[in-house]
Parts: sequence; structure tokens; C-alpha cells
Amino acid sequence: MGRIRVGTSGWSYPSWRGDFYPKGLVQRRELAYLAEHLSSVEINGSFYSLQRPSSYRRWRDETPDDFVFAVKGGRFITHLKRLRDVEQGIQRFFDSGVYELGPKLGPVLWQLPASLPYDPGLMADFYALLPGAARHVLEFRHRSFCADRAFEQMREHGIGCVVSDSPRRWPMAEVVTSDVVHVRLHGHTELYASGYSARSLDQWAEKCRRWAETADVYVYFDNDARGRAPHDAMGLSRRLGLTVAGAD
Repeated sequence: MGRIRVGTSGWSYPSWRGDFYPKGLVQRRELAYLAEHLSSVEINGSFYSLQRPSSYRRWRDETPDDFVFAVKGGRFITHLKRLRDVEQGIQRFFDSGVYELGPKLGPVLWQLPASLPYDPGLMADFYALLPGAARHVLEFRHRSFCADRAFEQMREHGIGCVVSDSPRRWPMAEVVTSDVVHVRLHGHTELYASGYSARSLDQWAEKCRRWAETADVYVYFDNDARGRAPHDAMGLSRRLGLTVAGAD
């Protein structure tokens, strides 16, 4: 059986303050507070710019021993360079301090732009550059990736296929291609905003149990615009018996 972890995509949002985060909680304590209630979080600031080794060390030290971080790969690699000529970019990304997370380093997420179609040669070159010291997952947003050839190529390179739930905005492929299933829940009916109903959370919990029969499962709620993400994450954690403390 694999391990199931549930968290949010990021943790520093003004709309969470006075709601998920209690009034008076200082901002520098927000990650530690989240880690008291959930078992993982996606670092998404790394998508926008290289982070510092000191930041990764601080995040590592502010969280419990069994807490895990997913790290989002840089948009310079995925969106600006569009996976071409990215050997140095990948090296710089990992040299920025990612490995400072130590045993708390979970999946490294590579999110592709919706305008990037499947190209087997391009993907083979990209996969070959990814360091084996990390577990990698791919969130594609072009429907051409929903093909047996693309999934088989992921399996050959040990790349996990991200299960991406959005309101019919991007394709969702529930295909297991490695020993990691990485789920991103962007909002069930309204992108980045709508919450997940009790029935929907029940369904996702059942899927997680099934995936965990053969893989480690990481689930991240990205519906943060109205502050639903942490509450939905705790709701799913509770259904899976994962709630750390204090979840309602």
C-alpha cells in the first residue's frame, strides 16, 4: 500500500487570514499552522522564480518530521523555453536549493502550457534531463497528451501523470504511469474558486484509496481564490483518516 497525503497548492493567501488562519496569527507562522492540520503542501513560488536555499531550509525546519513538500518546476523551463534547450535551466532550478528539503522532498511538478502539444521527441529529451534524485510528475494541458503513446513514454521514464480536475478547462487523465499519483483539484465548477461538495470529496477519497493500492498519492487543492482550498483539504483528509489536528 502507498501513502496518501493531502494539502494545498501554496499557503500564503490573504483570503485565508481570519478564516482558515486565526485572527492574529503572524504571517511567518502560516506554514507551521497549515502543517499542524495537513500532511503536505505544494511550493508554487518556485514556478515563478528561483527560491533561495535558505528558504527551503526554513520551510523544512518549520514543519513536522513526516511533512512533505511537492515543488513546482520553473515556468522558465516549461512556459518560456517550452522544454527546449533547458539543460542549464533544470540544473539551475535544482541547484537553487530544492534538495535542502531533504527527506521532505516529494514530487517535482512540471506543469505544461495549454498551447504545448505532445511531441514524443521533445518529451524524451526533457525526461532524460530530469535528475533521478527526485520523483517527477507531469501536468499537461493539451489534449494530444491523452494518447497511449504519451502514457507509455511516461511509464518508460518513471514520470507520474497528474490527475488535473478543472471545470472542463483542461483534460483529465486518470492514468497511473509511475509509483506516484499526483492530483491537482482546481475547482469543481469554477476554476480556482468553487469548493468541492461532500459527495465529490467522498468520490475523491474512494479514488485515493484505490490508487494507494499501487502508488503513493499526493492531492493538492488549488481552489484558493475564495479560501476553499484548506477547508476542502481537511475535509478530504478527514475522510481518509489523515487529519493531523484540529480539522473541523
